Amino acid sequence: MKSFETMLSDYARVVVKVGLNLQHGQTLFIKAPIEGVDFVRQVAKFAYEEKAKEVYVDWNDDFLTRMKYINSPMEVFENFPKWKADAMESLAKEGAAFLSISSSDPELLKGVDPEKISTGNKAAAMAMKTYMEYAMNDLITWCVISIPTINWASKVFPHNSPEEAYKKLWDSIFKTIRVDKEDPIEAWENHIKNINNRMEFLNKNKLRKFYYTSSNGTDLTIEFHEDHLWCGGGDYNKDNTFFVPNMPTEEVFTLPLKTGINGIVFNTKPLNYSGNVIDGFNLTFKDGRVVDFHARKGEEILKKLLNTDDGAKYIGEVALVPFSSPISKSNITFLNTLFDENASCHLALGKAYPPCLKGGDKMSEKELEQHGANDSLIHEDFMIGSRDLNIMGTTSDGKSMEIFKDGEWAF
Repeated sequence: MKSFETMLSDYARVVVKVGLNLQHGQTLFIKAPIEGVDFVRQVAKFAYEEKAKEVYVDWNDDFLTRMKYINSPMEVFENFPKWKADAMESLAKEGAAFLSISSSDPELLKGVDPEKISTGNKAAAMAMKTYMEYAMNDLITWCVISIPTINWASKVFPHNSPEEAYKKLWDSIFKTIRVDKEDPIEAWENHIKNINNRMEFLNKNKLRKFYYTSSNGTDLTIEFHEDHLWCGGGDYNKDNTFFVPNMPTEEVFTLPLKTGINGIVFNTKPLNYSGNVIDGFNLTFKDGRVVDFHARKGEEILKKLLNTDDGAKYIGEVALVPFSSPISKSNITFLNTLFDENASCHLALGKAYPPCLKGGDKMSEKELEQHGANDSLIHEDFMIGSRDLNIMGTTSDGKSMEIFKDGEWAF
């Protein structure tokens, strides 16, 4: 069995060589929690071994973030720092690679004024719009990963001591990232091939409609534009360099027809949104738009999320993940969307990924709209997969095809 130090090093190496596929002379920008200093140093080490030009690190601290939200006046949240948005745009134009380490406490902002959270998120999204266009059009290399923090681990494993929980979360992450394997890079290459096989099957069969049913009450129809494309595993940036945006990743995904969603859907895993947990919720759609919603926990936060802008009430992503995915098999609710979305079929409120439409990465906002792609300041995934989720598909020539049966691929 590998030692912790070996797996930590392998994790950093896989992120640099597979996730980012860092190129000679490329700048690397890392957004990381201060608890991750040892891991970030490992990433920087491998980045420089790949001849990175420079490594920038933007540290964040949950303690200071909560302090800010409690004590700062509303005007602080109304104005996102222009210098920060300008820096990200400048790096994107330069062709830098971006690594984001998502590891915040899922209840970091519990009890904080929801208006501050909503206002801050909207201001940040507006200021970062140009940068996000680079990322969502795959013009740049970007990758989202996670490492444990004590507060996050204690929420995932509340019955263990903080130290035990921290160790258990590391062990779980190592397995999902496949660094427990003898050759993690080879394991990732094989994994990407398997995802591509699913993706190619779906694209070949030109599906135009999905019908979702589950014993929890989900009864939802989703339509697709004739030019939609299924994506997954990894993408190519504008320089034709392959990268893996999410590690772990188990999904194949596409965009729906904005106005082609009708029915009701229930969540099956908690949604960690901006330091608050939203759970026990359902959304009712008519012609693509959310017309009713309820939540057992975090309903006010969900309301603010849906009111970010008009596009926040529509779906931008449809993703398929089998119930038997390695993350699902772990029986761990990570309270972190990066992991939980890869344990479950999911949908995303908000902006669609343009590359999920034939020629979409070269279309204007107006052209994307004409092709039924949703636009919004947000893109928030929520989980709907279950052990008994069934999905029936309809092809372009009207034939029915079973896509999911009892939570698993039917083909």
